[in-house]
Amino acid sequence: MATQYGISGSTAREIAASVERGVADGALGPGAALPPVRRLADDLGVSPGTVATAYKELRRRGIVVTRGRGGTVVAAIPAVASRRPPKVPEGLRDLAGGHPDPRLLPTLVPPSRLSPGARSHRSTPRLGRLEHVVREWLRPDGVPVEHVTFAHGALDLIGRLLSVELWPGDAVAMEDPGYHHLLDLVTALGLRSVPVAVDDEGMRADALRTALRAGARAVVCSPRGQNPYGGCFSPARRAELLDVLRDEPDVLVVENDHTSAVADVPLRSLASGGLTRWVHVRTVSKFLGADLRWAAAACDATTLARHDGRLLLTSGWVSHLLQETVHGLMTDEGTRALVSRARETYALRRTALLRELAGRGIAAHGVSGMNVWVPVADESAVVNGLRSYGWWVAAGARFRISSGPGVRISVAGLEPADALRLASDFAAVLGESEATYGG
Repeated sequence: MATQYGISGSTAREIAASVERGVADGALGPGAALPPVRRLADDLGVSPGTVATAYKELRRRGIVVTRGRGGTVVAAIPAVASRRPPKVPEGLRDLAGGHPDPRLLPTLVPPSRLSPGARSHRSTPRLGRLEHVVREWLRPDGVPVEHVTFAHGALDLIGRLLSVELWPGDAVAMEDPGYHHLLDLVTALGLRSVPVAVDDEGMRADALRTALRAGARAVVCSPRGQNPYGGCFSPARRAELLDVLRDEPDVLVVENDHTSAVADVPLRSLASGGLTRWVHVRTVSKFLGADLRWAAAACDATTLARHDGRLLLTSGWVSHLLQETVHGLMTDEGTRALVSRARETYALRRTALLRELAGRGIAAHGVSGMNVWVPVADESAVVNGLRSYGWWVAAGARFRISSGPGVRISVAGLEPADALRLASDFAAVLGESEATYGG
């Protein structure tokens, strides 16, 4: 509570900085109430207007929210706090991380010849041969490839675009449940997440229409392998979403195809639907390695100019050494064979767990991707119950905005034999706490 942390400062900036330090240090946790404006003004010997200005700045940056008569409280996902997952307890099998199986990743070997320092990297930020490989990678899926660019991962690219396109306080339509790092990123940029419900076919068109009517100026979605729910666009769902989006030509549509090469379902991209503002993003972390902080994107001409213009003013370009490494891996026949094997293996492991859960009457979702989402009534009861059996799964709270509770199980390293044991243990946990299970 606020009484446990002494807010200090004599100016609005100092007061806001003091609150921010408390949030970042954990002294002011999510939901902690800040003192009323007049009381804090009296305590600090400043005018109420000074405190009100500080609180306004904190609200603008997504650190606090105002709840009418409920006062001002620290946001549920404050923009200065990290929502890194809790450390995996010793001795537990980690099914919460969402990482690919390291046995299905290639060995990373940097190029032996260093990039010449005399070359102007800012004038030629992208290697032409890697651009060619990217176009050949995207084109068969129907993604327009006239304009492509690179970034240091999907979050880097999406964060840059949202910061260029939108102003603090603007709304972004986000999948619910959705990828927690993206939800945190939106908050950190001072933007508002408007929840859009998802199902096995991905983002729901009716929910998207509602979000756009509420003022969302950008949409972030996954066409397949949706994290954590596992949905993928059907042809019908893609058509429905495009019908909604074509009525909003100024809205930027960000399509995050993060599973791409290891997805066992076809891509049904919105990028090929004739939208005015769009970007299709792909990373290589799920099939080449998480340490390759590289992403490729295809987009419309305006989006390309805005992204690359901001990139030029910051890091300037993506390392040519990194680009050389990615190019070498993506054109290597052995790596391609390993990626194909990974795609088949992940599909086998996911369907095995779904089958075992269904056989025990446990409803779950995961028609694509590397995760299975299991709706439950009490996340803590299930997480702690599975912990007692030696499993560590992710509570769904950090993936949700307003959707119902659940747990996410990452299946990348889960062999079919392990899936049988996990499903049995899951059923036992639900039997032990039947009153907490939502089905």
